[in-house]
Amino acid sequence: MTFVDVLLDWYDQNARALPWRSLESPYRTWISEIMLQQTQVDTVIPYFERWMRCFPTIESLAKADEQAVLVEWEGLGYYSRARNLYQTAVILVSNFDGKLPETREKLEKLPGIGPYTAAAIASIAFKQDVAAVDGNIRRVFSRVFNLTETIRSSAFEKQVRALAEEHLPAGKAGDYNQALMDLGATICTPKTPACHLCPVSDYCESFRLGVQEERPLSEPRKTLPHLTVTAAVIHRDGEVLLAQRPRDGLLGGLWEFPGGTYEKDDEDLQACLRREIREELDVGIRIDGFLGVYKHAYTHYRISLHAFLCTLLDGQEPRSLEGVDLVWATPGQLKDYPMGKVDRRISRKINREGWDEPLSK
Repeated sequence: MTFVDVLLDWYDQNARALPWRSLESPYRTWISEIMLQQTQVDTVIPYFERWMRCFPTIESLAKADEQAVLVEWEGLGYYSRARNLYQTAVILVSNFDGKLPETREKLEKLPGIGPYTAAAIASIAFKQDVAAVDGNIRRVFSRVFNLTETIRSSAFEKQVRALAEEHLPAGKAGDYNQALMDLGATICTPKTPACHLCPVSDYCESFRLGVQEERPLSEPRKTLPHLTVTAAVIHRDGEVLLAQRPRDGLLGGLWEFPGGTYEKDDEDLQACLRREIREELDVGIRIDGFLGVYKHAYTHYRISLHAFLCTLLDGQEPRSLEGVDLVWATPGQLKDYPMGKVDRRISRKINREGWDEPLSK
């Protein structure tokens, strides 16, 4: 038997029971593959199941309001994925009779569908003979064939793609791709791989040499920069002010408590916040209290956000100079506005504790 024969036999007996596999359709495959980008399976499952209840078809997604789509996506991160899903659904209804195209080449032309996702959809949903290459598959091939190029190098990528194509079994690409994904996710894991359970350990060159935990080779990680950020919870007549972020960029289209990054010329955090609010909203604020520090790590940097309870100076009315829109919302309405994780934590604090007794700084 070959490496692939053993792999497929193992998959037949051990494939993970996942909701997008139990009832297969091109739409469910597409949604699951987008959700699984940069996100663990256990995190995705409840989001996928809720999504399918809210948007069971491409047509229902296309007819939805984009803000409603972002609300359902909230917490998964990388929000451009949700905006691209919505945009693609609209395109599919308008130009493809509400159906996904069947070929990798046509799929790649749709928003948010890159080479891996197109190959996964084409092979799983449409039984096309195309190899998909994701992080799990890269790791499996780097170990089985003991690849010594660093994982982010073009040489490594070329080797992996060539191996994936070379071993692709005709007519079984969907199972082949999913078997490699499952093997990487459950046995050939990034740290301490369970080689004693691996069905293809007899074919694994790294295991034979005892270097499996050193593969794939990676470059040293860079230290993430840290930013100090301020945010204003501006309240008036029982409502708080939210600002919508521009559609392009990080957390595009989501709502936030306005503020910005501390700069070296700022005297202190409160001076930073006053400057940011003046630049964003063209108003002055009075800072009434401190609402806590919220820490979060994004892909390329970390933040410590200092939130303050604020009121507008008399007679001043905010207007958006940098964002898209402004809205006054009651605490009970905050759940209806899609937010990033830090702003959602602040909104939950408001709902839980109110703002009558802000913390002393």
